Amino acid sequence: MKPAVLFVCVHNAGRSQMAAGFLRALAGDRVEVLSAGSAPAGEINPVAVEAMAEVGIDITASHPRVLDAAEVRTSDIVVTMGCGDACPFFPGVRYEDWILDDPAGLDLAGVRPIRDEIRRRVERLAADLRPRPAVLRSDS
Repeated sequence: MKPAVLFVCVHNAGRSQMAAGFLRALAGDRVEVLSAGSAPAGEINPVAVEAMAEVGIDITASHPRVLDAAEVRTSDIVVTMGCGDACPFFPGVRYEDWILDDPAGLDLAGVRPIRDEIRRRVERLAADLRPRPAVLRSDS
């Protein structure tokens, strides 16, 4: 089974959307990629969309979504980016907290270094992903 990765930031409009876009581009269909926010914005940050378009990744079809505890529980890896304690904790889920500047309110020149750092971190994460082991079921 393919692993599931959930990216979470406050507004689900910049950092988490860029991270999800990079992982989808790098891993294709071998990973389930989700993103959500603790207080979702109404739309994706247009400067984040522009920054991603510069590197050939289109995130215009994505929309900010509210964080769902069920998605956290069923994810293999949850990457948080500045959402503090809003993300529920479940045993058995791997958590990573990425300290990254918020691109909200920044111009393209300000968002590029954030995008590039997200790319580096996603590349390391993607290299470490392994399929989920099959679950053996007993009929007894």
